[in-house]
Amino acid sequence: MNPLERLLRPRSIAVIGGGPWCRSVIAQSRAFGFTGQIWPVHPTRETLSGVPAVTSVSRLPSAPDAAFIGVNRDATIEIVRELANIGAGGAVCFASGFREAEAELPGSTGLEVHLRQAAGTMPILGPNCYGFINALDGALLWPDQHGLKAVSSGVAILTQSSNMAINVTMQCRALPIAFIATVGNQAQTGMSDIGIAVLEDDRITGLGMHVEGFGNLAALERLAERARTLEKPVTVLKVGRSSEARAGTLSHTASIAGSDAGAGALIERLGFSRSRSLPGFLETLKLLHIAGPLPSKRIATVSCSGGEASLAADSGFSRGIVFPELNDRQKRELRNALGPRVALANPLDYHTYVWRDAEAMARAWSAIVDPSLAMTLLIVDFPRTDRCKTADWDCAIAAALETRRQTGGRVAMVSTLPELLPEPIAADLANGGVVPMNGLDEALDAVAAAAGTHFRSPPPLLHPASPGFGRLESMTESEAKAVLARHGLAVPRGSLAENEREAGTAATEVGFPVVLKTDGKAHKTEVGGVVLNLGTDDAVVRAASGMRSNRYLVEEMITGAVAELLVGVVRDPAHGYVLTVGAGGIRTELFEDRQSLLIPSTAKDIADAIGRLRITRELTGWRGRPAADMEAVLGAVLAIQDTAVHIHRHLEELEVNPLLCCPDRAVAADALLVTRRAK
Repeated sequence: MNPLERLLRPRSIAVIGGGPWCRSVIAQSRAFGFTGQIWPVHPTRETLSGVPAVTSVSRLPSAPDAAFIGVNRDATIEIVRELANIGAGGAVCFASGFREAEAELPGSTGLEVHLRQAAGTMPILGPNCYGFINALDGALLWPDQHGLKAVSSGVAILTQSSNMAINVTMQCRALPIAFIATVGNQAQTGMSDIGIAVLEDDRITGLGMHVEGFGNLAALERLAERARTLEKPVTVLKVGRSSEARAGTLSHTASIAGSDAGAGALIERLGFSRSRSLPGFLETLKLLHIAGPLPSKRIATVSCSGGEASLAADSGFSRGIVFPELNDRQKRELRNALGPRVALANPLDYHTYVWRDAEAMARAWSAIVDPSLAMTLLIVDFPRTDRCKTADWDCAIAAALETRRQTGGRVAMVSTLPELLPEPIAADLANGGVVPMNGLDEALDAVAAAAGTHFRSPPPLLHPASPGFGRLESMTESEAKAVLARHGLAVPRGSLAENEREAGTAATEVGFPVVLKTDGKAHKTEVGGVVLNLGTDDAVVRAASGMRSNRYLVEEMITGAVAELLVGVVRDPAHGYVLTVGAGGIRTELFEDRQSLLIPSTAKDIADAIGRLRITRELTGWRGRPAADMEAVLGAVLAIQDTAVHIHRHLEELEVNPLLCCPDRAVAADALLVTRRAK
């Protein structure tokens, strides 16, 4: 049995404290139809909300399955200890003033440690959280009103924000929420632990997590593995940016691959989908609940207006949605259903010739459903029910349900505005297997997110080392290149020189033309520390004299590059080691053209990431220009990753920029390596 089973599916509840929140827990339990025992605990009151009370935890009839602790933070610790001693199943710690209040109340973090010690192995949610609502079993520890109703199956939602949880319960989108919980500070029981527990329930179809910051990476990996085994989708609404993830700012990688890039790479790595807004999050959960993960972003849309068709096309383009051309079978059947006056295309504007003829509408809509599509979206806006009548739209409901019945395909009915799909109609559609989606933008967000869900097993993450607060050490360029070269990265032929005269001699040995650099400064081009294409030893001496450096690096001039890439690795304490590949050289700051993954990544994943870059058009031969050696480019990125893996215990950031991608090789023109050594 999962250790959270008793807490999350209780048959007996203790409510400890006498404030309005405790009275609300009792009232909400009754209103929700909880059939188990409710035992208030208060030192002076004989009853609480009409229910007989006991004076202390020790006087409870038996160890409760779950307890709501609604007293101050100091008293909470002792009560948790008493509950653990009598064998309670778990507790919700409502009080605030723990770790989240450290800035205002020094010592609050220490109190949280004491709370965790008091709990021992007894599960606790929080502190600083509202608790949970189990709409499957009619059980809740919840100190406020909510908008849920009993369901037989549905999705689970976990959030770090209690107020957000209340708002989500009030949704009017026909999304069946079977379970919702707030996790607060996660002093002992984390979001991943709760996620695993609820996914084990056969009645839970998917999981949504609203996350401000990821915590335990190992726990997240366990959650992902369990979700894969059960083939239950997980979607994440990730907000916030972590200043921890930008420990250094010497490299471009550190500035562009901060915590959000790390979070995105982690979510994708785990097989979760990512939602970008709260409405999109809810629509994604609804889509996943009814239709499951999507195999692609290939869709068709059907509407009776050219304006809606154009809106769908434009909105889909920005989300990577693909609208394939209609095939011969679709065109033939559409023509038979709609006649000669409708221009056949995807998105389809079928006009209103067949409106009110549910049978003809179903034939037309069924014609466009195709196995090559991930989903077919029927765009229909219903009139507001307080001022208008909806009878003329019954044909659309009937046609949508018949389309789903005839084709067995994934079919959604989508309103352009969220409020133009009334909840009772949405519920009827959902019961018939048609996904009701409130808002065109939200629906397309959901399609894009659901297409990102997968159940593949990735390699185990390389968890970030914790070297403490040691000093940062930045290697010189020559030192960094030497480390990278040992792991197989190609670097230019070069030599070091201590003065101007030696630089000229070194250039002759390397072979002209050469590049002259100061050895040891980051962003050398910004301080005049790089001179290119020097053709004589005298030119090298003159250039070196102008730099006034203590040491010079003289290298062969690499010519014939097709394109330049940036490849970097940043230690992100919250998410792992982030590998970023993007447009390099001066384009790094000009274009946001980059992809991020987590280490270690497979060669295929890295190749796929490179393939998603806009600069790939140059790499593969743009307008008749030569193509880069893509095998060499991939090998260079793998060598950089291999370097990071071998030195990860001390690695802070590593960057090659630019990686010169040539028709016959890929060479690191510049390199930066920053480590952190523990004191």
